[in-house]
Formats: sequence, structure tokens, C-alpha cells
Amino acid sequence: MLSPKLSKRDRFGIYVKIENSCLEIMDLIIEAALVSKPSKLQLILVARVKIEKLKRFFRMMYELNIIEYKKYILFQTSLQEISKDTNNWISYLKNTRATTSENPTQE
Repeated sequence: MLSPKLSKRDRFGIYVKIENSCLEIMDLIIEAALVSKPSKLQLILVARVKIEKLKRFFRMMYELNIIEYKKYILFQTSLQEISKDTNNWISYLKNTRATTSENPTQE
């Protein structure tokens, strides 16, 4: 949990938005891991946008003094790592697609 001292407004406002975003991202990543290769890229691109939005939500929570600096840094560090992994996955899928279209006998 972000903070046991969250006000009711924060708990049912931005906190719910963050929680839903996390669940949507998890859902997209799991689905992308399990579908065929041609379908993965679109799911990962949507997840990347949601991750960026999530980073902004945490920034907003910090700027509104809803969470303390230490928690903000912890969340941002984790989200940056997730973002890097997602971008690497996108690069891999794009490179694989380019390689496959250049040499259709492979895959």
C-alpha cells in the first residue's frame, strides 16, 4: 500500500487510478507473453503508454505531497526499470519482424 494515512479523497481518487493502471499493465504483459509473436507488439505498445502514465501519476502524488520522497523514488526506480524492459521487448519484436520480412524462410 502506498500509505496508511491516505485521505479518503486520495484513496478513492488517484490511488484507484494507479491501482487500475497497475492491473491493466499486468494484464497486458501476461497476455503479450502468452500470445503468438505477431500479436505481441501491439499489446506491449499499449502497456508502454500505460507505464508512462503511471510514472506521471506517481510524480503527481509526490508533487501533491500524497507520498513521501523515499516512496516516490522507490516507485520511479521500479517503473523506470519496467519501462526499459518494455522498450527492449519492443525493440526485439521490431528487429525480429524486420529480420523475418527480409528473410522469410526463417522463424
